[in-house]
Amino acid sequence: MKTAFAIFDRMTALDFIGAYDPLTRLKSMGFMPGFEWDICAFTADVVDDKGLRVSPSVVGQSLSDYDLLVVPGGIGTRALQHDQAFMDWLRTSEPVKLKASVCTGSLVLGAAGFLKEKRATTNRNAVEELRSYCAQVVDDRVVDDGGIITARGVTSAIDLGLCLVERLAGVEARARIARQMDYLSV
Repeated sequence: MKTAFAIFDRMTALDFIGAYDPLTRLKSMGFMPGFEWDICAFTADVVDDKGLRVSPSVVGQSLSDYDLLVVPGGIGTRALQHDQAFMDWLRTSEPVKLKASVCTGSLVLGAAGFLKEKRATTNRNAVEELRSYCAQVVDDRVVDDGGIITARGVTSAIDLGLCLVERLAGVEARARIARQMDYLSV
């Protein structure tokens, strides 16, 4: 199982880390010893919306060989959904069977065409923007519509990560990882 965490300028760091932490515990806690991941970006220099620099391990390469794609949100998504070069790169993930996003990451998944006929959620401030990309906007923390899972806002990134853990490794793995994180799901 190989995961691509797709990061970009002006992302919200907690959107990324909130999902990254529980997912990477699949390996560190022995649930999926073969679980691998890359921090992927379209550009080599990535700075979040507050100035935190994050170094991607893979830059500009196709996302087609991954099993899971996770896209954070952040103010940067507002421009990226209209950035043809970035969207072409994101669309290389077309063959990826499971795609997930946090907050306004759903806007770029939608702009890439991945939310057609799907139910999805996003930050409450971006609901109107999301409507044009999906079949239905749902006001839930996490919306699982088969091959697409979206999470509503910043703190729901942890919920998304745990939802993905359960999808990949089962209920017991989710419970044990949540307990180790001292996290009580909402």
